[in-house]
Amino acid sequence: MAIGSRGLAAAAAAIGVIALTALATPAATAAPATPAAPAAPAAPAEEAPIRPGVTLDTAGAGTCTSNFVFTNGSDLFIGQAAHCAGTGDATETDGCDSGTLPLGTEVIIAAADGSKRSGTLAYSSWVTMQDRGETDPAACAYNDFALVKIADTDAADVSPTVPFFGGPTGLRTTGLTLGEQVYTYGNSPLRLGIELLSPKVGVAAGDEGGGFSHTVYTLSPGVPGDSGSAFLDGDGRAFGVLSTLNLAPLPASNGLTDLAKALAYANAYGGVGTISLVPGGPFTTSPEGVSPMALATPAGPALGDA
Repeated sequence: MAIGSRGLAAAAAAIGVIALTALATPAATAAPATPAAPAAPAAPAEEAPIRPGVTLDTAGAGTCTSNFVFTNGSDLFIGQAAHCAGTGDATETDGCDSGTLPLGTEVIIAAADGSKRSGTLAYSSWVTMQDRGETDPAACAYNDFALVKIADTDAADVSPTVPFFGGPTGLRTTGLTLGEQVYTYGNSPLRLGIELLSPKVGVAAGDEGGGFSHTVYTLSPGVPGDSGSAFLDGDGRAFGVLSTLNLAPLPASNGLTDLAKALAYANAYGGVGTISLVPGGPFTTSPEGVSPMALATPAGPALGDA
């Protein structure tokens, strides 16, 4: 069983307490015919108000963590999970029939400098799949990706670099190996604003849906509010977006949407031009100021068991 991991209520709080305790213990759509000059983030990584990991609040839905920065050559976007605009229960994770807010919905970007910036839901895999009448079960179950357009006036305040780890260095287009280390940054309000609780290391525990979804374990699982979080491989390549907290068959694991497949779908059917990932700064597996114990690889059950 999987539940969406956006900001929920009582169950979310209980999961958050467990997570914090564990951490405290050591065919593409054509681009516009005459695009403007390519959009490029301009702010230094350490000073940028808008960057991967800032929280996003979708009106009428919930609070989530942003993942990566994207561009179509003229606009800048920041990514989130599509279910962050969902209007149904936490267990409604099928993007082909779950309720969702429409494109054009305002999304508030809680910038790192404490300001609130207004973004717009520009693409949602859930909206697109429902409009198309998508029937592929893997896409319906695991394509959980959305893009929030950043206002042109905020472009100079954007950095694509993931906090602590750096990157992304590029987009990974191949599957994961069992036991492979992965790196993520979550920013759920359940982490009480303690930034050192946000960077985590985990391991890959299997794929679903022909590679459309990856199951991972981290030292503490992604919790409500972490939805949409960025996942990087050991080379700093972006490969996943946090989608679900799994209760079975691998309890306290997380399900990730494969980013390459989600982008391919968006480019084929999304109608927002050809979207590409914006690379970030240098990547490291040992970020400065973070205890190695806090980044210890979790044990978890035997990898591959279900």
